[in-house]
Amino acid sequence: DPESFLRGATVDENETSFSRNYVSLDISGRDLADLSFVDLPGLIASVGQSGRVHDIELVKNLVISYIERPSCLILLTVACETDFENQGAHHLAKQYDPEGKRTVGVLTKPDRIPDGEEERWVRLIRNDVEPLVNNWYCVKQPSSNDLAQGMTWSGARTSEEAFFSGMSPWCDLEDHLQAYLRTSRLTDRLSIILAELISKRLPEIQEELYKVLQHTEKDLKDLPPEPPADPVNEALLIISEFLRELSVRIEGTPEADGLLQNIRVHTARFKREIRATAPSFIPWVRNEAHQHRLPPTSFLDNEEKPLAGANNFPVTGPPPNSIYIEEVMERAEISRTRELPDHTPFVVQRNYISEYVEKWKAPSMILFDAVYDVLKKDLENMIDKHFKRIGRGTAHQSVLMIVQDHLDQVAARSRDMINWLVKLENDPQTQNPDYYLDYRDKFASYYRSCRHNDDLPARLWANGNADVNRVLAGLAQLGINSRVDALPKLLPSDPMQTGLDIMASVRAYFQVSYKRFVDAVCMSIDHEAVRGVERGLDRALWDGLEVTGPGAEGRCAAMFLEPASTAARRQELTRKIERLTMAKAELRQLSL
Repeated sequence: DPESFLRGATVDENETSFSRNYVSLDISGRDLADLSFVDLPGLIASVGQSGRVHDIELVKNLVISYIERPSCLILLTVACETDFENQGAHHLAKQYDPEGKRTVGVLTKPDRIPDGEEERWVRLIRNDVEPLVNNWYCVKQPSSNDLAQGMTWSGARTSEEAFFSGMSPWCDLEDHLQAYLRTSRLTDRLSIILAELISKRLPEIQEELYKVLQHTEKDLKDLPPEPPADPVNEALLIISEFLRELSVRIEGTPEADGLLQNIRVHTARFKREIRATAPSFIPWVRNEAHQHRLPPTSFLDNEEKPLAGANNFPVTGPPPNSIYIEEVMERAEISRTRELPDHTPFVVQRNYISEYVEKWKAPSMILFDAVYDVLKKDLENMIDKHFKRIGRGTAHQSVLMIVQDHLDQVAARSRDMINWLVKLENDPQTQNPDYYLDYRDKFASYYRSCRHNDDLPARLWANGNADVNRVLAGLAQLGINSRVDALPKLLPSDPMQTGLDIMASVRAYFQVSYKRFVDAVCMSIDHEAVRGVERGLDRALWDGLEVTGPGAEGRCAAMFLEPASTAARRQELTRKIERLTMAKAELRQLSL
């Protein structure tokens, strides 16, 4: 009880001597001034055996934390039984209130002034030394013995009045100085000073109050939403909002960090990787290849950018995975069975096609894994946005698991589709013969021109080449309508023509198949994985969270049940806002 606390045993050595914590007492009654008074510990210069050296600095910093505030009145108490110069509180007050506008000096224990030294203290009352705007006051409070004998408040004031009325030099002071003696005069003056200070700082106080109110309202807004009155309807609403945003992001949003924008980076890389698997046919035998320069396929410039390191190998030589014409001829010869000498079995082209198709599965799966990661991250961000602030986090965790399971099912179907597309490409065919034949003729002319002259392909396909135009014009006069890619047919016969035809056929089919495959894989991932994640997710969430059916009310209520700490914080902030709102209204009245 309070009596035991006040009169109990002394503090243990291990306990703290001073603390920044405080005991708040609300004292009300008649004839009491409306003041908020903070009784700070006196400054200490040294500590005893049981004390701590750091207490000196702790007390000083504690005092400073209050007196440095511009809204704080400094009630500077100075005991008359000790030399004024030895009391450090005055120096500290002067440091933080150099003009003395917020400081009220109070002399205590005037009955203990040694004989003959009264004038030193009276000079402070006269404001002759260490002057303060609000002057110095002198009060006499009951001694410890007086309090022990049960002296009352009124008794203390009567005793104080008798002292100042009958003791010299206090009773001899002029009438205007009598206003600075006695506790009642001090408290009356403090109320006036405080009111004046508040009046001067009212605009600043209102601004400070507005900022604190705004900050508190923001803190309350930042808390998770309160448990709803209708948890089932709220749960369905949140799920619906989540699915709506997912649908918008899957359809596409015009932002740099959109779902489709993040996926597009990986599809572009995938296209380059598939295109890089094009068979690198060399129209010369291996031991002569270093003497030649394979020119760029300029007839492809209008549809795709050259890959780094493609063709142009006069310095470093052909790439290591190059296929030389004698190897193609050898395969053709080995594959021949009962065919005529001028016929090449299709198995040769099929084998070359199968070899580059085998390289397509790995990039396809890498693309899918990249899209899966992008999709998963996007889903997790949306789940955090819609579910993370709900209740104690169980709903958020449940939704994460449900969506992850659903995404894994979608992913399995998408992987199966990619494997099926790869298998499909192992059976070479096309329903676009014109597209294929056009490429075949161009590659046939390209390879044959290279064997005749390294620079011939570049000259043939150069825009506005006068020599080529003259040749075409001359043929037209003979009644032969020809194209640029047909001109190499006029070259002398080539003993490697069979190999050149195989190379042109395989390379032409690659142009047809790789574009088809890139489109098919990207479209299948988009359909099965990206758009597929939306299909059936609503049912998965409803069933997984059990937001419908018997007992749904209780399950949804538990989902929104918030932690005790959050509820306590909400209550604390709500009460603070109420107090600040009341203070705001009171300040508005004061300003009228």
